[in-house]
Amino acid sequence: MTIKYKEECFAIVGAAMHVYNILGPGFVEAVYQEALEIEFQRRNIPYEREKEIDVYYDGVLLKKKFQPDFVCYGRIIVELKAVMELDDLNRVQVYNYLKATKMKLGLLMNFGHPDGLEWERKIM
Repeated sequence: MTIKYKEECFAIVGAAMHVYNILGPGFVEAVYQEALEIEFQRRNIPYEREKEIDVYYDGVLLKKKFQPDFVCYGRIIVELKAVMELDDLNRVQVYNYLKATKMKLGLLMNFGHPDGLEWERKIM
């Protein structure tokens, strides 16, 4: 079995773990987002921050856009949270981003868990 975008995910998760190891839990999501952006730059991980994604309803383009925290390598959605524990609403958000973009892989990362970085791969 081949893992989709294995090396890219390894790089993204490694950057996020580094951020968590330095900051630990307890900050708001925006702090982790800014720190992760710095780490992506240092590691030469290509990314777009808060890229606007079109959403359609029954073939009609909506005015409201999705904005995932990052799109890395032009094909991986990275959504950050800073909560005690991930829940199904967090997971559904990533699936909706994947559905809207037609991308195949999303990473859901939680910097708020006290025992370490919590992350999940979501595949469409």
